[in-house]
Amino acid sequence: MYCSSLRDHAARVGQIARLIETRQMKYLVTGAAGFLGSHLTDALLAQGHDVVGVDNMLSGRAKNLENAKTHEGFSFHHHDVIEPLSGQYDRIFHLAAPASPPLYQTDPVATAKTCFLGTLNVLELARATGARVTMTSTSEVYGDPEQHPQTETYLGNVNPVGPRACYDEGKRIAETLAFDFRRMYGVDVRAARLFNTYGPRMDPEDGRVVSNFIMQALTGKDITLYGDGSQTRSFCYYTDVIRGLIALMEADTVDAPVNLGNPFEIDMRQIARIVLDAVGSDSNLVHRPLPEDDPTRRQPDIRRAGELLGWAPEVSVEEGVAKTVTYFKEYVLERVA
Repeated sequence: MYCSSLRDHAARVGQIARLIETRQMKYLVTGAAGFLGSHLTDALLAQGHDVVGVDNMLSGRAKNLENAKTHEGFSFHHHDVIEPLSGQYDRIFHLAAPASPPLYQTDPVATAKTCFLGTLNVLELARATGARVTMTSTSEVYGDPEQHPQTETYLGNVNPVGPRACYDEGKRIAETLAFDFRRMYGVDVRAARLFNTYGPRMDPEDGRVVSNFIMQALTGKDITLYGDGSQTRSFCYYTDVIRGLIALMEADTVDAPVNLGNPFEIDMRQIARIVLDAVGSDSNLVHRPLPEDDPTRRQPDIRRAGELLGWAPEVSVEEGVAKTVTYFKEYVLERVA
C-alpha cells in the first residue's frame, strides 16, 4: 500500500545505517528520560555512539533510563532546556516538550516557553558548534485539519488562543525557528512531524488515548470515549518512529518537515475494541463531551518519508497494542505490590 520505490530506498538507508555504525559520534538527546527519548537513547547507544541525555524530569522517568545507565558511553544531566545548553556534539536530537494534553495544559506558559526557548537554545548550540539537529514536531501543527490526509504542505487549521495552543502553536513556532536558523545561519536542521506514537515506557497516567484505554481496561474501569467516538487517529509504534528519526538524521539534505506516522486511520471505538481484546477485558464504553479543539481526523501522508528516507511503518496496531499491554500489565502489578 506504500510507495513502490520503497525497496530501493530501504536498501540505500540500510547502507547508510551500516556506515553510521562504523563511526562513533557524540549525541545530545533532549527529553532523554521521556518515553520516546529513552528508546532513542538506547538505539544510539546500541549503535556504539556516546550519548548525553538532558531532561528536567517533568514528564521523564528515571526508570526509562535504567538500560542507558549501564553503558559507559552515556551520561545524564538534570537540566531544563529553557536554560542555555553547552557542549560539543556531532548530532542533536531535540525531543524535550510535554506531549500529554493534561500535562501541557497544566502550565501552558511553561509549555510555550519549552517549545520556543528550548528550541532556540538547541539551535544556538548547533549554530555555535556545527552540530546537525533533528527536532520532533507533531501532527498537532495541522490543528483540526480541513485537508485529509495531511501532507507536509498543508498549513493547518489551528486555534491560536485555545487551550491546546500552548503546544500546537508552540511546535509551530519551534519549526519556524528551526528553518529560520537554517536560512540565516546555515544550521543543518530537520523536523519530524510525529503522529500519535505509542508503546512501552509511555507514562500510564499521561492521558493519551492508548495509555488511557489500556489502564482503564486493566483496572476494570469504563473506557472513556469523547464525543461519539468517531474521531480518528493514526497510531504509530515507537520502533517505527525511532527508525524514521535516525533515518531522517542521517539522510542527505532535508529542507522541509517530514511526516512520520502510520497512515492506517482508525476511530476511537475501533482502537478501544483492540485494547479490550488485547487485555481480555469486558469494560464498558462510556461517552463524555468532546474537549475543545480536539481534532476530528488524523492521517499522515507519508510519501515524503518514503521518497527521502525509504521509510514506512512495519508494526500493525494490533501487534503494537499487544506489546504495550504487556508492558502496562507489569506497571499495574508493580503498583499493586
